[in-house]
Amino acid sequence: MNAVNKKHILVIRLSAMGDVAMTLPILLGLTQQYPHIKITILTRGFFEPMFSKIPNASVYEPDLKGKHKGVVGLYKLHKELKELKIDAIADLHNVLRSNILKFYFKKTSEIPFSQIDKGRSEKKALITNKKFEQLKTTHQRYADVFQELGFKINLNDIELLKKTSITPTTQKILEVDTKKWIGIAPYAAFKGKMYPLELMETVVSELNNTGKYKVILFGGGNAEKIQLDIWQNKYRNCINMTKRVSFDEELALISQLDLMLAMDSGNAHIAAIYNIPTVTIWGVTHPFAGFYPYNQNATNALLADRKKYPLIPTSIYGNKFPKGYEKVMETITPEMVLKKIEQVLR
Repeated sequence: MNAVNKKHILVIRLSAMGDVAMTLPILLGLTQQYPHIKITILTRGFFEPMFSKIPNASVYEPDLKGKHKGVVGLYKLHKELKELKIDAIADLHNVLRSNILKFYFKKTSEIPFSQIDKGRSEKKALITNKKFEQLKTTHQRYADVFQELGFKINLNDIELLKKTSITPTTQKILEVDTKKWIGIAPYAAFKGKMYPLELMETVVSELNNTGKYKVILFGGGNAEKIQLDIWQNKYRNCINMTKRVSFDEELALISQLDLMLAMDSGNAHIAAIYNIPTVTIWGVTHPFAGFYPYNQNATNALLADRKKYPLIPTSIYGNKFPKGYEKVMETITPEMVLKKIEQVLR
């Protein structure tokens, strides 16, 4: 079956937010360059708003804690997915669950099934510093999966998402004025990827004091909301949007930013989808691992000092670092962050 005959592709990427967000430019490129196809994304329902602007795309949410739990549940899921009349499967996750699905599909059908090569050996060499060099990007690894199915995607010819209007309710919260909007997402999944909050508060304070910017804070859980509320109450040009709007509206707000400051995390990838200039702060991880936001200037990355901490990157996801590497982020001063923000906005 050639690419023209493959009309419906199942795309598997269950988590996490950053990795799911990184599929977006690839899926945009796929549907723009092959408008005859439709795609179904097997992922969490929470992520559905991210895919709402992709032509001919829909989300299928598995019930992984209920009827699709375990080996038997995944067999039921594979049967449900087959009823969608899928012509090919692109597994952008390549984990135990997707491999079990692969087994079922291979056993019961001839549907082509292509999986991402995560480059584990190259990443291991990068972490052990045996080979400190730029690895293939995750975006390219995703694109390789579709190329194997017959869909070569030109990564240099992708039209990113346009700005989305925010609701009157959000406009009222933000008190729309002429200030430039700077989004700050100070949290990450692991401590090794997170800029110290006391240093980030210095950045927020200095931006606030200029009177030129509206600082918009993004977070997730209740503890994050409490912390960011303190900053909102302390700095008059600072607004915490955590848990105040829906995820869909949060995406619209990000699309309206003049700049996003984020960690090596999901918010950086989301901002990049809207072509928002994105400054990222890197601790024990490194862009060489392939997780840099799509189409962003490489100079927008602020990196911890490898001369002082030569083992960086100590892990791919920021969850591991040796003793003595607890303060790698402190080699990136608030002054460096502020200088980069001013430079990018100019």
